Amino acid sequence: MDHSAINAIVAAEKNTGLRAIGNKVIKGERLSREEGVLLFEEASLPFVGALANFVREKLHGNKTYFNRNFHIEPTNVCVFTCKFCSYSRLYAHKEEGWELSIDQMMHIVKKYDGQPVTEVHIVGGVHPKMQLSFFADLLKQIKAHRPDLHIKGFTAVELDYMFRKAKLTVDEGMKVLKEAGLDSLPGGGAEIFAPAVRQQICDDKVDGKGWLEIHKAAHNAGMHSNATMLYGHVESYADRVDHMDQLRSLQDETKGFNTFIPLKFRNHDNEMSHIPEVSVIEDLKLYAIARLYMDNFPHLKAYWPMLGRKNAQLTLAFGVNDIDGTIDDTTKIYSMAGSEEQTPSMTTGELVTLIKQVGRQPIERDTLYKEIRDYTDVPLATIDANPLLN
Repeated sequence: MDHSAINAIVAAEKNTGLRAIGNKVIKGERLSREEGVLLFEEASLPFVGALANFVREKLHGNKTYFNRNFHIEPTNVCVFTCKFCSYSRLYAHKEEGWELSIDQMMHIVKKYDGQPVTEVHIVGGVHPKMQLSFFADLLKQIKAHRPDLHIKGFTAVELDYMFRKAKLTVDEGMKVLKEAGLDSLPGGGAEIFAPAVRQQICDDKVDGKGWLEIHKAAHNAGMHSNATMLYGHVESYADRVDHMDQLRSLQDETKGFNTFIPLKFRNHDNEMSHIPEVSVIEDLKLYAIARLYMDNFPHLKAYWPMLGRKNAQLTLAFGVNDIDGTIDDTTKIYSMAGSEEQTPSMTTGELVTLIKQVGRQPIERDTLYKEIRDYTDVPLATIDANPLLN
């Protein structure tokens, strides 16, 4: 969207507060907390969508990123009792869950030998017997087998537990894992930082301050990370903005975050099933406002297994410039929560098609957003016919 078009949209806005916000966005000026809340409370979806798309295209043009990755979930057994979680099984009932050995996880890694995946994503429950030394051994074996594979692993919740069990500081624990082969951190476990909300939904795991401390330590150690926010449950608009503001402040300090990933609360088979899920309209508005507010985050990602493929396509017009990766069907975190994608896996060809269908430019990236290949002019038949592309 060019300047004349967005200027016309902003000028036509009757709400003076929203018009002032629109002019700030056009000028590249930072929004305040109060302005963030005002957008949630009073802005229309077309208004925030147009602004978010303007910012997205100013930063990235039509480029939409994806990567070729796969997930390993070591266990769904967990010592914590997050009320929104449909995935974990308490350690007291561990017979209902799974626990993978290092050999079993290495078998998953070896399935991708000869394939051009660039990332393995390792997250799971917090199992009391899967401690720091166990995961350090896993990382070393992965790196010994495939040194070029980027290992993105462990939420701050997992790391907090590992480090405390090992009686190490956050900095000491991070050093152990980095030396073992950890390359970056995912963004999980952030949920909502507001203490009152956290007490309601996940009061027995690391708090918001601890989450931020762990990611800061990773950044200080030279690693990048992602950031998430769980939305659409009992939080207020002010809680959402506070969460984004704390992430924005840490990013000002460290510049270590790659991308922001809003995660939609799903109410299937958990202790918060009585709370209705928010609409797609609310999803799109959240993504758009995140793009406007998180002005120092270069990338905004829609996790397609959580939203579904069609809705993920819609987000590409509301500020999003990344839809994650091929993933493979090992990931169960969202399928167990009732997401649209019960077996989340897409081929490269399917991802490229999904992006092209909405007029965007598909770019394969690595974990740190180095561009690997532009698929804009690559015929789909070529991708499907070549296992090394698909």
